[in-house]
Amino acid sequence: MKEFLLTDSDFKNISSQVYDACGIVLAEHKREMVYSRLARRIRLHKLKSFKEYLDYLEEHKEHEFSEFINAITTNLTSFFREPHHFSYLKNTIVPKLLVSNAKSKRVRVWSAGCSTGEEPYTIAMTLSDLFPKDWDVKILATDLDSNVLAKAQAGTYTAANVNGLEDSQLQRWFLKSHDGQLYKVKPALQKNIFFKRLNLLQSWPMKGPFDVIFCRNVVIYFDKSTKDTLFRRYYELLSNSGHLFLGHSETLGKDHREFKNLGQTIYQKVVYEHSL
Repeated sequence: MKEFLLTDSDFKNISSQVYDACGIVLAEHKREMVYSRLARRIRLHKLKSFKEYLDYLEEHKEHEFSEFINAITTNLTSFFREPHHFSYLKNTIVPKLLVSNAKSKRVRVWSAGCSTGEEPYTIAMTLSDLFPKDWDVKILATDLDSNVLAKAQAGTYTAANVNGLEDSQLQRWFLKSHDGQLYKVKPALQKNIFFKRLNLLQSWPMKGPFDVIFCRNVVIYFDKSTKDTLFRRYYELLSNSGHLFLGHSETLGKDHREFKNLGQTIYQKVVYEHSL
């Protein structure tokens, strides 16, 4: 017998609130995940059921709702995850940017759904030394979950977290603790990364344009209409011929002719000439 009662009505209520807040679809097969993650909040507040927790959430929405969303959102990431994306960024996109952006000397990359920071730090490592010193290269890293964003900004990782990195990368970009169990990102890697909490379904304060947007393993949780809206917004914010990276199990679908599929979940913005 389960510790707390989670009725169909409770699950529907939770699913509805999560969808309305951030577009994530919680189908029936996510029920166990919802139970295990919210059970921690129920224990913390010394409540007896999901019904009691939902009542508590309604009464204390101002401070509890962000914790509720943080508990539900999934954060699984690693350094150089899907390495072919970073090879493409380094070997194909950067050489083109050195030509196309030569006048402005400006490059902007957005890590949307940056989780605990491995992705933006990987982007920063990839771009290091590729642009002249006088270029303005910045990375925006955003996430809905304030807890993981704080961890990303702190830039401290366990030995297991950095296990896949090369010794040369660890020596250059990280400070190691005396016992060798913790690695902290050096300021030199952090200086051009700007972390910000952002709900992708709400208004975006940044104007762009972005040359590259990483949105990997984020839209997998959205329904089609939410994905379509998000992709249209990305299109508007990307520079001409800008690139969008999705996760390995995600796709734009055939409806989105504004992007060219380059393979391996890499997409490029297509600019159409408007006929007179």
